[in-house]
Order: sequence, then structure tokens, then C-alpha cells
Amino acid sequence: MLNKLKKISLSNWILIGMILGILVGFILNFWVTDPFIKNIILMDNVFYFGGTGFIRLMKMLVVPLVFCSIIVGVSSISDIRKIGSIGGTTVLLYLLTTALAVSIALLIAGIIKPGVGLHMASLIEQSNVTVNQTMTDTLLNMIPENPINSLASGDMLPVIIFGVLIGIILAKLKNETQTFNKLFSEGNTIMMEMTSIVMKFAPIGVFCLMARTFAGLGVDGLLPLSKYILCVLIGLAIQGFIVYPTLLVIFTRLNPLKFFRKFTSVMFFAFSSSTSNATIPLNLEKLSELGVSRDVSSFTIPLGATINMDGTAIMQGCAVMFAAQAYGIDLTTSALLTVVFTAVMASIGTAGVPSVGLITLTMVFNSIGLPVDAIGIIMGIDHILDMFRTAVNVTGDAICTIIVSFRSKSIDLDVFNGEKEIEKTEIEYFD
Repeated sequence: MLNKLKKISLSNWILIGMILGILVGFILNFWVTDPFIKNIILMDNVFYFGGTGFIRLMKMLVVPLVFCSIIVGVSSISDIRKIGSIGGTTVLLYLLTTALAVSIALLIAGIIKPGVGLHMASLIEQSNVTVNQTMTDTLLNMIPENPINSLASGDMLPVIIFGVLIGIILAKLKNETQTFNKLFSEGNTIMMEMTSIVMKFAPIGVFCLMARTFAGLGVDGLLPLSKYILCVLIGLAIQGFIVYPTLLVIFTRLNPLKFFRKFTSVMFFAFSSSTSNATIPLNLEKLSELGVSRDVSSFTIPLGATINMDGTAIMQGCAVMFAAQAYGIDLTTSALLTVVFTAVMASIGTAGVPSVGLITLTMVFNSIGLPVDAIGIIMGIDHILDMFRTAVNVTGDAICTIIVSFRSKSIDLDVFNGEKEIEKTEIEYFD
């Protein structure tokens, strides 16, 4: 029995914690009438401590995790100089698709309004949301006056800018700054391990957050959650089957149906594995079968698995609107643009650790002052959505790679169009 429990994955434990939390919340809401047991013992102490404690652990990770990840991610792009315009075009495409993804998510969530009806404002004392800043203020606030103070206070936009600048300098002075490169690389490794440790407490945290939420909200909380799932899935479908094919046609005039016909197996593998990194070898192989030069794909695909997280950006955009609507907060245009910028930059620092997208979501929430408690509500269903997000992520990597290959004349169009077969050769996936 114990061995069977050990085999259950963390994602499934989180899902179990969510379901049990909802059930316990319903039981407390409809069948427990004693206010001392329900409110004082459970909601205000046991569940409050478990849920708030886990949220604080997540907050603890945000600044050092994102700071180290962004520095390591940006500094690793030094190879761009070796392949010239290919690297620059790749990065621009990845950032463009991510910006489009989060913008689409914000638009869809603004129309469907998944958080309306989930009255969360009563569960917090106050909210410190950036809703009144002008665009000039938003841009100025990105520039760190005191980087150390920004790190200490968790002011994420200046932290991101400071991290990007350090990463660029380390990339430029790589041979002269090996000690610092190693320092941040090892710091990033430490934070990845710490993230893994903290996420082991996620099932308990999710259980407490869900139980406390639904004990106070009841059945009315299910509709907004289902609408949130719908928002994310619609956003992913638009990104995967409208935005990507449109970009492929605009930049290459190639037929998207021919791409999807061969690439479907990669999408299903990414869906089942929920990890972009594990899909890299299969992605490289299929792109070779589509006529893409290995010289291009061996750079763009591993880079895309690191910095191109369109599916995660869609989830973050929907989650921001969900939380803002649930707490009754109106976000201004400058706040929404801040979300777009922060989500795009967060994609650079998103690492291949399970549920790390939720950690960077905390950063996006903090960038405009949204309460992070709402993350606990959506965390339980994150694994289900994560499978769809990963399929979209790897599809975006492949489409951008084909566009870059076309522009650099590194794709055999006859092979892509199925007019000739590529000779099967053994592919070395990693140097």
C-alpha cells in the first residue's frame, strides 16, 4: 500500500489535494454549523496556517529563483553571436509569440470574465494593486534606482531589468567572468532544488486553500473555476491553431496542414509527458523529416524549450484576469501592459521544473500587486492544463524554427512539401 502511494506523482497528489479540499469545503459549508469548529479551529487556524504558509514559501522562492534564472538564461544566449542573424531572429520570434499569447489570454479572459462571481475580496484585508499608474510611471518603475532594495522588497520589474543587464554583460565578458557565471549557475541550481522541495508541500497547501475557499464560497465557486479552464483552453487553441499557422503562412507561404500532418505525434508526446525538455529529441527528428537543417534546429529548439513558453504565458494572462475579477479589481491599460512585459520576461527564466510556471505566476501577480492567494485555487487543476500548454509550447518552437530556417535558406522545401523523402540518418541530439 505504501509503495503504491509513493508511486503517485506530485501532480496527481496536487489534484487529489484539490479534490479533497473542495469536498471538505462543501462539508463545512453545508453540514458543519458549529462556528467554533468551522471558523475558529479550522478556517481561521488550521486551513489558514496551511494555505498561507505554503503561499509564503512560494513567495520566498520568487526573487532569487527568477533573478538567477534570468541571468543564466540571458547569459547562455551568447551563442547567438556565432550564428549571427539566426539567433537574433529566433529570439525576436520567440518573444513576439509569447507577447501575442499573453495578449490573447488577457483579451479572452476579459470577454469571458472567469473570476466574476467568485467573491474573494472578503478573504483578504486589502489589496495593493497597481491600477492608477500612468504609462510613464510604469516605464520609469522598470528602471531600478537601487537594485539591492528592489531585490529585498520583491519589486519584480526592476529585478528583471537588472537581471537581464547582468546576463548580457556576463555573455559579453564570458571568459573574464567565469567565477560570476559559475556563481549564478550554481545559485540557479540551488533554487531549482529548493523549488522542488517546496513543491512537495503543494498538496497540503492546495488542500488547505481549497477547503478554506469553498467552505466560504460553496457551489458558486465551481462555475468561475470551469470558466477559467475554458479561457485557458480557448487561448491555447487560438495560439496553436490560428496564430502559429498564420505566422507560418505570412513569413514562409508554406502549408500549415503539411506541418501538422507530420508534427501531430510530437504534440501528443508533449501532451503526455508535460515537459518541453523531454520532447527535444523527437522535435529535432520531426523537423529533420520536414527538411529543416540540423544546424538551425539544434540551436533553436533547445533555446525554445528554455525561453519560449507561450502556453505558460496564456495561463498567466488568464490567471491574472481571473484573480483581478475575483477580488473585484479593475486593471488599467498600464497594469495590463505590465502583465504582458512581465510574462514575456518570466518566460526567459522559466525552467524545466514541475509547476515552476506557478512560481513565475507569483512574480507576475507581484508585478502589479495582485493577491497571490488565488493561485491556490487554480493550482489543483494546473497539471491538466499543463499537458495542453506543453503541446502548444513545443509547437511554437517548431513553427519558429521553420520560419528561421526559411529566412536563412536552411530548409529543403521539397522535403517539407512531401515531394521527396529525406535520407534517414542517425541524429545526434546533444553535443
